[in-house]
Amino acid sequence: MSESKRGKIWIDGDAAPGACKEIVYKASVRTDFDVVLVANRFQMTPKFHRIAFQLVGAGPDVADDFIADHCEATDLVVTDDLPLAARVLEKNGAVIRFRGEELTQQTIHRRLAVRDLMDDLRGSGIHSGGPPPYGTTDKQKFANALDRWLTRAQR
Repeated sequence: MSESKRGKIWIDGDAAPGACKEIVYKASVRTDFDVVLVANRFQMTPKFHRIAFQLVGAGPDVADDFIADHCEATDLVVTDDLPLAARVLEKNGAVIRFRGEELTQQTIHRRLAVRDLMDDLRGSGIHSGGPPPYGTTDKQKFANALDRWLTRAQR
């Protein structure tokens, strides 16, 4: 009997909160899933054979392009970048945002529309403020979403 291909976890590393990365690293050690942190500046990763760092060139969307080009349908991408998320979902990959929201084909279009609206408002001079600090509730929601994906991926 052939073993089914296990997914890989990709982290959009330039924007990911440190606590979010740590949760993924610990899950990798616990479950033996491969993790690739992709960023355009060097970042430390734990010394574990399943965790790799991929340095990409500087510039907007270079890390996103790398992830979108290399992820597969069995993979998970951890990102808050909605255009990247849409590209991953088109390949039937899974996406979890840093605060634990699991994006789907059904939810990505609404999220992109809200993003575009907010960009238009900011462009017209309306200040909407930034996201709240990454807190304990966000970490717990992210860890729970990651555990749900890991459980599904191990089946």
